[in-house]
Amino acid sequence: KMLRRVLCTVLLVGALPSFAEVTHGHISVVLLGATGDLAKKYLWQGLFQLYMDQVSNGHSFTFHGAALTALEPGQKLMFDVLKKLACPPDEPPNRCAVLKDQFLKLSQYHQLKTAENYTVLNKEIETLLRQEGLKEAGRIFYFSVPPFAYTEIARHINSSCRPPPGAWLRVVLEKPFGHDLESAQQLAAELMSFFREEEMYRVDHYLGKQAVAHILPFRDQNRQFLDPIWNRHHVERVEIVLKETVDAKGRTSFYEQYGVIRDVLQNHLTEALMFLTMELPANVSKAEEVLQCKLQAFQSLRGLEKHSAVLGQYQAYASQVQEELQKAQDYISTTPTFAGVLIHSDSLRWEGVPFLLASGKALDERVGYVRVLFKNRAYCTQSETLRDAEHSQCKAKQIIFYIGHGALNTPAVLVSRNLFRPVMPGGSWKEAVGLSGLRVFGQPLSDYYVYSPVKERDAYSILISNIYHGRKDFFITTENLLASWRFWTPLLESISHQPLRLYPGGVENQNLLDFEMVSGEVAFTVSEPVELLNSDRLMPSDYKSIQSRFRQKPLVSAWPEDLISQLASDVEETAHRAVAHSGQFHLALSGGSSPVVLFQRLARHHYAFPWKHTHIWLVDERCVPLTDTESNFFSLHKHLLQNVRVPYFNVHPMPVHLNQRLCVEEDRGTELYAKEIMALVANASFDLVLLGVGVDGHTASLFPQSENGLEGAQTVVLTESPVKPHQRMSLSLPLINKARQVFVLVLGKGKHNITTLLSRAGHQPRKWPVSGVSPSSGQLVWYMDYEALLG
Repeated sequence: KMLRRVLCTVLLVGALPSFAEVTHGHISVVLLGATGDLAKKYLWQGLFQLYMDQVSNGHSFTFHGAALTALEPGQKLMFDVLKKLACPPDEPPNRCAVLKDQFLKLSQYHQLKTAENYTVLNKEIETLLRQEGLKEAGRIFYFSVPPFAYTEIARHINSSCRPPPGAWLRVVLEKPFGHDLESAQQLAAELMSFFREEEMYRVDHYLGKQAVAHILPFRDQNRQFLDPIWNRHHVERVEIVLKETVDAKGRTSFYEQYGVIRDVLQNHLTEALMFLTMELPANVSKAEEVLQCKLQAFQSLRGLEKHSAVLGQYQAYASQVQEELQKAQDYISTTPTFAGVLIHSDSLRWEGVPFLLASGKALDERVGYVRVLFKNRAYCTQSETLRDAEHSQCKAKQIIFYIGHGALNTPAVLVSRNLFRPVMPGGSWKEAVGLSGLRVFGQPLSDYYVYSPVKERDAYSILISNIYHGRKDFFITTENLLASWRFWTPLLESISHQPLRLYPGGVENQNLLDFEMVSGEVAFTVSEPVELLNSDRLMPSDYKSIQSRFRQKPLVSAWPEDLISQLASDVEETAHRAVAHSGQFHLALSGGSSPVVLFQRLARHHYAFPWKHTHIWLVDERCVPLTDTESNFFSLHKHLLQNVRVPYFNVHPMPVHLNQRLCVEEDRGTELYAKEIMALVANASFDLVLLGVGVDGHTASLFPQSENGLEGAQTVVLTESPVKPHQRMSLSLPLINKARQVFVLVLGKGKHNITTLLSRAGHQPRKWPVSGVSPSSGQLVWYMDYEALLG
């Protein structure tokens, strides 16, 4: 009668209420990976803390450590860890000694390797409960194992280790939860075949950090102060930062797979971002309301672009990878160890407010914080030395959730005294004292109201307690997980081969990793020193001897960023020339993905562009509603039109949607567009037409063997695409060739084969429509990046 002996012993020292009060339900906790690093460092201590907190609250417990190791060595390893468990400083020594002894007696080791092992464990739990006359309340299975093992373990638990009806099952999963959206979806689908959503608890240990966990309660308890100012009108910017002094040595196999964005930003910092940006539910204690509001906050985030991030890698990382993973000396890693990312929300509350997320290894200090900096419109005539910190409106106004380490070396909440005195829960947070002389963000602590936890607790103890209490809002649901990957995956794909800024590490970094926000993008503030550049890295200067003509026409070739910059400048120069000549500029733009970066460049860097005198036309359009994300006009509007001041009447979308139907010949949409061009564009000669090239040689929506648009008198035609959506509307080749200027933009390695073919091909528009582009009285210029040109 092991359990009864344990309970009676505790009763003798007065640690528990009567035996009857504690036996109304039993909880079995199974820790898989019981001898691993995470278990040794945090999980056993967290489970012991749970036992200390709950032993007198009505449930009995047993703790089952499990691993692949055989029984005897595994048992020894596990009990070596358990003997080192510690009580909090405020725990009476005699009670601590008794509880630790009982915890050890209630803990046992199991080898869980085969289906039979799980069946045996289940029988042991059932036998113990039957002998003690206890009813089972529930089981917790904590997966402290690599994700590749999840599916097999889940299958065994589901088939032979579930608790009986009436008792709950809680399965705890550690990150990483996938590598990108596709892998996360696959892992989620596999787990959903064994467990219900309410049974799964995905751990992000940052949600257990006391300062992070208090963001929502703080917002809720201080609604009266925050409601008027928690918005775009008052918040200047938000910074969510986690800096580490350690490097990735010893973890390079993990880091090569994941990198800093997957390791820290996609999960920890994004969760803090959600707590800041989400709308507050009526009841922050209701998990389902909190989770729904988080999901809505995800959906309002603006998509990330390549230039939303700056990336770095500490210098020693490459040699560490070569050494630990036995890579060749010439191996070059493109894994970032530092990232700064600029995020925007399109919600009404936060539109225009920059959210900066930053994290890195081998930085100058170890610190984590969430900082909300408010706008300050005040000017104070009195000198700074005479101002009263509490009342001066000229001092910075900010709220800081200080996660830990750094100057304060403790979790804390700081509120500028010239904002408001916050409401804080007295039982769990106290006003900090004895911290004079310290400065936070350039200000003495006397400028802030500073609060720290009454009792500092590690994140895993808090999360394990929340698992026990079934608090789902402290964990990542499948829906929120996939929303996060849906947000981050496009950025991860776009930067997978982006050059990284090398930095020496530690204080020697100086201002090398400083970055700034420019027109919705981020960029490093100082150029990279030559001595830090990897000599093996290809630089633009390596290609200075490239031919300057392609198909007997002018060629501009460069790395993508430089190419787009040059193209945007050339478009603007063409626009100014046209406006000076005729008072207006007629620009026809192609659809597809290639022009998107150009649109963004024009919107963010070309403020002198004569938009007021510019007419925007479409070269081609898919036969879908203009509000459909597949629409070329939709993309043009999203990336350019909504960000520049083009007069409404100067925008000319193609009429693909007439009489509530799409591209029906009898609706004469092509004739309508042709008439509009004839009425507004002198001689139907556009000042500039921007084209792209498909891998099959199509341009605009003129495809090989096309029946329409390659010749003849028709200026606007309906065509058929080999890929969905099949129906298209397009300018014809004869109309394109009437333009004064035609620019053809070709980007990416995927276009190398077609550019090689075109370099040798003659005038064969039926085979390769783009080969038929040859302005009769204008100029054709090719803009091609190195990958498209050289492969």
